[in-house]
Amino acid sequence: MTAPGRRSSTFTRLLRHGFTDPSAAERLLDGVEPAAVRDDPVLLEALGGTADPDLALHGLVRLLEAQDGPTDRQELLDTVTAAKPLRDRLLGVLGASAALGDHLARHAGDWRALVTYEPQDLHRGVAEFERQLAEVTDPVSLRVGYRRCLLSIAARDVCGTIDVAETAAELADLATATLRAALRLAEAGAPEDAEVCRLAVIAMGKCGGQELNYVSDVDVIFVGEAVEGTEEAVALRAATRLASHMMRICSETTVEGSIWPVDANLRPEGRNGPLVRTLSSHLAYYQRWAKTWEFQALLKARPVAGDPGLGDAYVEALQPLVWQAAERENFVADVQKMRRRVVENIPPAEVDRQLKLGPGGLRDVEFAVQLLQLVHGRDDASLRSGTTLDALTALAAGGYVGRVDAAQLDEAYRFLRSMEHRIQLHRLRRTHLVPEEEADLRRLGRSLGLRTDPVATLLREWRRHASVVRRLHEKLFYRPLLDAVAQLAPGEARLSAEAARERLVALGYADPAAALRHLEALASGVTRKAAIQRTLLPVLLGWFADSADPDAGLLNFRNVSDALGKTPWYLRLLRDEGAAAENLARVLSAGRLAPDLLMRAPEAVALLGDGDGAGLAPRGRVQLEQEILAAVRRADDAGQAVTAARGVRRRELFRTAAADIVGSYGTEAQPAEADQGALVDRVGGAVSDLTAATLAGTLRAVTRAGWGEVLPTRFAVIGMGRFGGHELGYGSDADVLFVHEPRDGVDEREAGEAANKVVAEMRRLLALPSADPPLLIDADLRPEGKSGPLVRTLKSYEAYYRRWSLTWESHALLRAEPVAGDADLGRRFIELVDPLRYPAGGLGDDAVREIRRLKARMESERLPRGADPKLHAKLGPGGLSDVEWTVQLLQLQHGCEVAGLRTTRTREALAAAREAGLLTEEQAGILDEAWVLATRVRNAVMLVRGRAGDTFPSERRELAAVGRYLGYGPGHAGDMLDGYRRTARRSRTVVEELFYGG
Repeated sequence: MTAPGRRSSTFTRLLRHGFTDPSAAERLLDGVEPAAVRDDPVLLEALGGTADPDLALHGLVRLLEAQDGPTDRQELLDTVTAAKPLRDRLLGVLGASAALGDHLARHAGDWRALVTYEPQDLHRGVAEFERQLAEVTDPVSLRVGYRRCLLSIAARDVCGTIDVAETAAELADLATATLRAALRLAEAGAPEDAEVCRLAVIAMGKCGGQELNYVSDVDVIFVGEAVEGTEEAVALRAATRLASHMMRICSETTVEGSIWPVDANLRPEGRNGPLVRTLSSHLAYYQRWAKTWEFQALLKARPVAGDPGLGDAYVEALQPLVWQAAERENFVADVQKMRRRVVENIPPAEVDRQLKLGPGGLRDVEFAVQLLQLVHGRDDASLRSGTTLDALTALAAGGYVGRVDAAQLDEAYRFLRSMEHRIQLHRLRRTHLVPEEEADLRRLGRSLGLRTDPVATLLREWRRHASVVRRLHEKLFYRPLLDAVAQLAPGEARLSAEAARERLVALGYADPAAALRHLEALASGVTRKAAIQRTLLPVLLGWFADSADPDAGLLNFRNVSDALGKTPWYLRLLRDEGAAAENLARVLSAGRLAPDLLMRAPEAVALLGDGDGAGLAPRGRVQLEQEILAAVRRADDAGQAVTAARGVRRRELFRTAAADIVGSYGTEAQPAEADQGALVDRVGGAVSDLTAATLAGTLRAVTRAGWGEVLPTRFAVIGMGRFGGHELGYGSDADVLFVHEPRDGVDEREAGEAANKVVAEMRRLLALPSADPPLLIDADLRPEGKSGPLVRTLKSYEAYYRRWSLTWESHALLRAEPVAGDADLGRRFIELVDPLRYPAGGLGDDAVREIRRLKARMESERLPRGADPKLHAKLGPGGLSDVEWTVQLLQLQHGCEVAGLRTTRTREALAAAREAGLLTEEQAGILDEAWVLATRVRNAVMLVRGRAGDTFPSERRELAAVGRYLGYGPGHAGDMLDGYRRTARRSRTVVEELFYGG
């Protein structure tokens, strides 16, 4: 009996060493003789280093009790206390696996299998396991031998001598040796069957991939052939008996338990198909009937037992079919659907505990890797490994997966597999569920080396790794580029020079020689950049070819890639992020404006990467103004400030143009926008907001440079024309009025001089030479036109409009809206002009005739000589001018009574006029359609040519590009022109009725 004092001391030490039931442990130790062993600090420390010290001590006591006699018992005690490698291995197994503790208690001498600790013992292979199983004579001895081998693997696993990947590979090697031993027993039991057939066992799944679990079904497929002189039917029956017997030997339960189930359900036709087929029968099935998932399963096929020649022939015959699977219709979608179906079939109570099948689990990694392998492995043999981590390494080396992504997936996969291994090792039961009991979680955490608060740390690390897996699975598994690559013809995913030239010609490149030079410059060499380009280019070539000018698209891509070639995120973005690559291809091949903007701000490529389109969503005026004003504050002088403002404008113009192109052309992930009116409104609003913010920034820069933070006069910019109407196009001038009001105590002359200097300096700075689209300030709509002063006080405007205002000025003021400067002054200006633009009682007949006369004069004077009026989007019949003047006449006549007409926006006013019954729904629809189409034509011309224009281009490629923007396919430019004429003609008919009075 242990003395109380010593008991207290031992109790404390046991607690310190991690025992959860020190009292029970103390009682167990009391029974161990000699007494010196009980107090051995080395032994207690070793027990405390195990996953479950209580379980390890219990297993050790049982093992000591099971020894045949005092000699064996003393040998075990001496070895455990003196030999550290064996002590750690034995106690490590006993603390991690109750099942292997039970085995050692039944087979008390098997602990000696752990004695060997030589370098060659660290990585056992199939031959070593076969040697250890060579003497088995029946299923019972096979089970004992299997567990003895398993004991050695588990010991080195829990001690960290081998990592999780090596453990899985050794388990697969042990399974291979076991299958061979089981087949040998089956053949010995029926030698007459073995003589008439050749039988090959093909490992599938984790065994085939050499990444087996401790407890798992071993998936196999059987291939049989007749030996010479034997009928095929006879041979197949014999082979089937041998295969069935081999499966029973492994699967059936004996006094020593079972090994693992052998599952042949991955064979053709599954459970309904014959267990054994000939090679030709297998080949015929896969060529004619196999589903997508069956080719995915064949990725891991590996001959492991039986006739080696037949097994090799099977793999050699079927492997080409595996790498053709990606060419099947809907291949990528089928694989994605299958993964979703697996998740959907998990019982709800288990989803959050599933290590294997649940979201963020092992299957997410495996499916993502396999899908990438099947798509890209057609033309890159380096990807054709059946082992997940090896394949992931190859995908990263080839540039198909980012190195950081691959490293995170590798780390997460290893952690999750380690969890799975240790969960199964405890009871040697097939499970993939994280336990719920705290004791089980504690043992699991400690087995993974988590000793500080093991339960909380384990759960935190598990969730972290699962979150990483889920995020990267979504990113890789649903990557839009995958489907596009899968649709390429065989050989196209990795273009040789000859294949590239042929494909360029077939795709319609006008100068295939120049295009080939671009491809060689982009993709030649052994750098990672070149490897990723080789993945991207075959798909990009097809997207470029879907435009009117593929050659320009490829050239622009080369220019952007040269500019961003050393930027690490650029190619990763195109490969990994949403629809970035397709968006970029559409933008670069749609004309000159967007590529020119991008070349001056190449970092704006990042805007194309958001899968939900958020990167291309226009930013509001307040947000833009805040950014520009912040840039102005950081600048040293007004010139630098305006340069900074122009930089923001350049990027935002690209954002707007890119969104316009993607919305108009559409992509695989984002079809063309159906509501063309909404697209036009978005462009007009975005460009108008950007112009207003740029003017606000320029005004602030000029003010700071000349007067500090405050001008001696309040100053406001009033947007006019399309600017005030939120309808600016990419190349529109900014029509404005300038108004000021002296501050209290400031002389009016001083205030006027300051205001004029501000206007002059703003115009000068914005007119400085730049490669960006110009921002021209046009103040010709001011009182007295070009003859009048550029800027007036509010009182001066009031006096002028009271005494001298003409009809055309009331007409022009319909679009007036404050856009920059003093908000209160702008508001008061609008209050001043509202009575002029929405006159009480409407317009008299003379005023209506004057407006009609002004419109006719404007069109006759401004329509370019030689232009076809019917195709002039602005001044031609049924074009912008016709629609806008018609709407504005209704505003002048009825704006005082109809509140909805008091807007600067054409489409809003048109809708209000329809609701007020001033025109029919059909008339409103016709005018709206014509206005939207004419606006889109002008936007298209600017996007395609890089300069503003109101008529369709005459050059064939430019005309085709405009057609592509407007939704017309190749060869349909004539249909586009006919469609425009038809729309404009209907519009003109309505204008004749409403504007000219029928």
